[in-house]
Amino acid sequence: MGNINLFSEGGIVITVVLILIPVIVASLIVIVRTNASLRRYIKRKELERLTNYIKELNPAETEQLEKRKKELEFTLNNAELGTDLPTLDPKGLIDNVNTVESIRFVQQKRKGQPRPFIEPELTRLILWYLGCAVAWLLFGTSVGEYVGIKFAAPDIDHLSWLSFGRLRPVHTNAVFWGWASLAMIGLAYYVIPRVSNVPIASIKRGYYSLILINASVIAGSVSLMAGINNGGGEYREYIWPVMSLFGFGVIISLVNFLKTIAKRATREIYVSNWYIISAIMFLLVIAFVAYWPSWQNGLGETIVQGYYMHQGVGMWFMLFNLGLMYYFLPQQLNKPIYSYSLGILAFWAQILFYTLIGTHHFIFSAIPWWLQTVAIVGSVGMVIPVVAGTTNFLMTFNGSWNKLTGSYTLPFYLIGIIFYFTGSLQGTAEAFRFTNLAWHFTDFTVAHSHLTMYGIISFMLWGFFYTIVPRLTGKEPPQITVGAHFWLALIGLLFYTFPLMYGSTLRGLMWMEGKPFIDTVTFMGPYWLWRAIGGSLMWFSHILFTYNFYVMLRRKSDVELPKSAAEILQLKKETTINPQA
Repeated sequence: MGNINLFSEGGIVITVVLILIPVIVASLIVIVRTNASLRRYIKRKELERLTNYIKELNPAETEQLEKRKKELEFTLNNAELGTDLPTLDPKGLIDNVNTVESIRFVQQKRKGQPRPFIEPELTRLILWYLGCAVAWLLFGTSVGEYVGIKFAAPDIDHLSWLSFGRLRPVHTNAVFWGWASLAMIGLAYYVIPRVSNVPIASIKRGYYSLILINASVIAGSVSLMAGINNGGGEYREYIWPVMSLFGFGVIISLVNFLKTIAKRATREIYVSNWYIISAIMFLLVIAFVAYWPSWQNGLGETIVQGYYMHQGVGMWFMLFNLGLMYYFLPQQLNKPIYSYSLGILAFWAQILFYTLIGTHHFIFSAIPWWLQTVAIVGSVGMVIPVVAGTTNFLMTFNGSWNKLTGSYTLPFYLIGIIFYFTGSLQGTAEAFRFTNLAWHFTDFTVAHSHLTMYGIISFMLWGFFYTIVPRLTGKEPPQITVGAHFWLALIGLLFYTFPLMYGSTLRGLMWMEGKPFIDTVTFMGPYWLWRAIGGSLMWFSHILFTYNFYVMLRRKSDVELPKSAAEILQLKKETTINPQA
């Protein structure tokens, strides 16, 4: 066969790069952790030396510190201009004016709120849900990253288990049922007891649900890679025994939540519980309809597929996340939701209109024309809940926009709300017959699904994670890596979606003009490259998110050195009382 330079093959180069990335990242993590441990050791030794020095302070030095403490505690009495104070600067306004004790390159954000009392058993359960969700996010998007690269380098491998047709549903189902679903249910175990003012009904049931859902995603991923699937139904590629495990897991949590709400100490059922419980009930109905055997043939299966695919996104993920937003957003802004009535209007309007729109994926198909028209009308009707919900959230923000700059959680909330409005109305625009003719069956639908599932669901969930985990563990994430996560995810999403939407629009017009299909494939090459670039940025942001989550779980407390006069005096007082300190 002659001499072959493997590194001249694009697929080999990409594979080597993908292998090197985790190796380099792991090496950097080891270096950073070693450096951090060394710094903590040095600070501890410095603290010991400083403590010994403070023990030996003479009365004159102590008097000087007391004097400095009084200067720093000085408050104006509105009569300073009429006094004859000496130029000793007793106010402490001039001394140390050039001292900077923190790095100014990264703006310091407000830290999380103090931890409320939460049962330790419930805390562990919630963290298990969130930890498993993070693991599935990293796994699912790593598969998605590999699949995205295949668009730019289709010959990267020749293994059946790693073929595009098998890996693509592994990616979508892992992030749907593993990442987003486990994250939402885990967060609900925090929200529902708190708004009901009672403990969760059963911790043990929560673990049963967690085990069944994880088992479902593991079995589903393995079976899909082995070529065992449910046929061509998008997002329902899991065979029915696998999906049954997921369904039973969800049913157990539903019973748990209903028993908790039934024991609530409040008269009203808060709007968050409306959304969360309804989302779970809709999911069970949707899954039952999608897998019922007598509805899996002919045109009926197409109609059921449209119903399942869209209801899964809108009545499970969207409805559930909106319920979480109605709890976390007012709590983070420390103010009530703008309008409870708007929340209820959006709730019932979404149930009315969203359940009708699944067929808009099959415009100009053999499905009855009237049913296609009903789906288009329902898509237009979705303007009502989307505008009502967005208005409610933005008006809750109104008067508190200044809090955005000092918070590392609220930007995630705001981006999720913005994409909720833009992504949902983009879905309405796609439902019209002409736009459907141009955009459907192109990568425009891929861009749209990422704008919604990623821009809305994932950004909201990340905001909720950064809100709740510090409260559960008492440990803050590094703000610089939270910011890097936010910007890499947002920029990556824009790099991913905008080129795909633009290129797919031109491709759809080429189809309508009768251009050869293969010409439209080669035409999309540069846009698929942008898709791979954007996906890589998004994937790297997930690595940072995983690191942040780990730090919030395991971070060791830093050794704090006393800086101000008051802190030095306090340390002296403590060492005087306890000489062994």
